[in-house]
Amino acid sequence: MARFEEVKNLVMSLEGDFEKFYEKGNQAAGTRVRKGMQDLKTLAQDIRSEVQDMKNSES
Repeated sequence: MARFEEVKNLVMSLEGDFEKFYEKGNQAAGTRVRKGMQDLKTLAQDIRSEVQDMKNSES
């Protein structure tokens, strides 16, 4: 469950930048959003691999 907390924390940390970009048009916030989303993608892939490895080792 620690990995799920990482995902939640990452998403919540981006909330302010999402608001700044979408509501105020702040371009620097958009860059931070893109970086955060890339980090989220990487984290999600790591979790997918971990789950697959655990699933396969139980068989």
